[in-house]
Amino acid sequence: MYLAALLTSAGINIAVCVVIFSLYSILRKQPRFMNVYFGQKLAHAKSRRQDPFCFERLVPSASWIVKAWEASEDQICAAGGLDALVFIRLIVFSIRIFSIAATICISLVLPLNYYGHDMEHKVIPSESLEVFSIANVQKGSKRLWAPCLALYVISCCTCALLYHEYKSITKLRLLHITEALSNPSHFTVLVRGIPSSQTESYSETVAKFFSTYYASSYLSHKMVYQSGTVQKLMSDAGKMYKMLKTCTREQQCGPNLMRCGLCGGTTSSFKMLAIESQNDKGRSDSDAADLRRKECGAAFVFFRTRYAALVAAQSLQSQNPMKWVTERAPDPKDVYWTNLGLPYRILWIRRIAIFVVSILFVAFFLVPVTLTQSLVNLDKLQNTFPFLKGILKRKFMSQLATGYLPSVILMLFLYMAPPLMLFFSTMEGAVSRSGRKLSACIKLLYFMIWNVFFANILTGTIIKNLVGEVARRLQDPKNIPNELATAIPTTATFFMTYILTSGWASLSFEILQPLALICNLFYRYALRNKDESTYGTWTFPYHTEIPRVILFGVMGFTCSIMAPLILPFLLVYFFLAYLVYRNQILNVYVTKYQTGGLYWPTVHNATIFSLVLTQIIASGVFGIKKSTVASSFTFPLIILTLLFNEYCRQRFLPVFKRNAAKVLIEMDWQDEQSGIMEETHQKLQSAYCQLTLTTLHQDATLHEHPGETVASGLQDLENLDSGKTQTSGLWAGHSSPEIKELHAM
Repeated sequence: MYLAALLTSAGINIAVCVVIFSLYSILRKQPRFMNVYFGQKLAHAKSRRQDPFCFERLVPSASWIVKAWEASEDQICAAGGLDALVFIRLIVFSIRIFSIAATICISLVLPLNYYGHDMEHKVIPSESLEVFSIANVQKGSKRLWAPCLALYVISCCTCALLYHEYKSITKLRLLHITEALSNPSHFTVLVRGIPSSQTESYSETVAKFFSTYYASSYLSHKMVYQSGTVQKLMSDAGKMYKMLKTCTREQQCGPNLMRCGLCGGTTSSFKMLAIESQNDKGRSDSDAADLRRKECGAAFVFFRTRYAALVAAQSLQSQNPMKWVTERAPDPKDVYWTNLGLPYRILWIRRIAIFVVSILFVAFFLVPVTLTQSLVNLDKLQNTFPFLKGILKRKFMSQLATGYLPSVILMLFLYMAPPLMLFFSTMEGAVSRSGRKLSACIKLLYFMIWNVFFANILTGTIIKNLVGEVARRLQDPKNIPNELATAIPTTATFFMTYILTSGWASLSFEILQPLALICNLFYRYALRNKDESTYGTWTFPYHTEIPRVILFGVMGFTCSIMAPLILPFLLVYFFLAYLVYRNQILNVYVTKYQTGGLYWPTVHNATIFSLVLTQIIASGVFGIKKSTVASSFTFPLIILTLLFNEYCRQRFLPVFKRNAAKVLIEMDWQDEQSGIMEETHQKLQSAYCQLTLTTLHQDATLHEHPGETVASGLQDLENLDSGKTQTSGLWAGHSSPEIKELHAM
């Protein structure tokens, strides 16, 4: 690929970004789209304001950039929780390390690569991108000390920044735990694999077991029922109730002559039934017997103290590890009720089946990867396929086909991966929504690193040679580092265009929210539903965005000393991502559940993998270039990086795997001294409620008193636009001994 093709791709993507960012700055000012760009509650409040039309709404502005830039970490954490702050920290870490890499590689490595051969250079736009890579350096050249020095600087800075971030996020996770004094999940243990009995129900078996073996700490329990379909129907009924409640009773007395947006016919009137105040006291014995028949082999068991729940969750309860399986219960809002009814004994079969299906999906994805690399290497294929010569004679068509289309095709195929990985994680039996996203994030990360990175390198190498020699050499594992070292400098040109298309352009579509816009228009004009509170809200897609950012990090590390020209494009992406994602967290996405920072160990491990992979490839490149000194100097760096990773694994990772007993005991003491322990015990039963009608009663109260809701939401929107969003107090007001100890870490 020539530099002109890369510039063509850059020009197209820059134009797309400018147009979409300008369109976004206009659409966000329109009152009818406030629920898309400011969340459901704030949009509902804003839509009630009768703002006069002004010409300023149609003029693009950059005010959102200033507000996103000025937002503090307290505001990010208050809006999106600790997971959002971890994601922003990932982007900030990437900006720091690749700024260092760009400074040293652009100023030192790139000129030495460009003049690595005694050759007559063409005009810069007509130069092949391989001229700017390490592939242009002669074998045995003494100039290879420069990339070796750059590798040492990048590795040392990466480890230092990783240690700083891991330590800081560990503190924040401990603060996140200690701040949630009334979190019911700290007192609750999820029990699965409950043995069935012919003489007693699951509930009686659970009560008997924990009353016997945890007599001093056992409080009560709540069974899980096979009611996934019933729960879905009740949720749909709640949404329908909110839609129907928007009409006044006077409007419901006569016929409605407004035509339906779908069928065109007139709608008939609805008769609203009065809300009857009922409770569980009127439940008949037959209903109780029916519930006993629907009990699953899973239950939430409540304990008197947090420490007792911690001991029960981490202990082996019986000689058979498949029975009485205990683990920490997820947060009540985080529970994925559908999977709780799955028998624990079949989960391992599901995991094996998902593993096999994932391998088949990866094999299927080699087809679009091969197509992508075929387009990138059209100039190499024209000798084998003569009909391509006519296409490549047209300069613009050649630049478009080799510089822009390959990354677009691969990006379109990649859109099918996130929903499939989320489905795979669901089928594996995840018991929490955040755990399901975390599992999907890891699966998608493996998938993208293999298919976007390794598969493109290998297929590109094979297509360039078009003979079986490369395939035969790849059968020997000893040749894989050498083949990667040979292929990465030339494949880096495709990675540049992929960053432009999948990076820059995807950020512009992320901020525009086209799917939410389509849903908004469909509800408003097709269904003629004017109640914006029923349009739904969106949670942050960590399972798609974290793998994307990490993948770009892998490309940046491996290509930094091989093809430094990739670094400026990568830095532009991270700077745009910093502004876009901060804006989305503050304004768009609603935080319903979170992992408490559990994404960071995955980020850390992926970064260490990228660093070690870069060092191995660099060692292979130095060996191919006949520089034994540079190659030998790389091996100590690999060992030191692995030792650093092991230290971090021992020092910080246990905090993300288990809760500290000392912290939980001190929280129990604090509750007992303040006298709120009994109140917390009373709230446990109502916290984990699988089937409830309280949502309808709360919605009725909301619609009967809309003035307070609108005023509150309007004030929140004004505070958000002015940058005065209240924080959750994660860093303020802590004076307990355990908090002081955390600050002293």
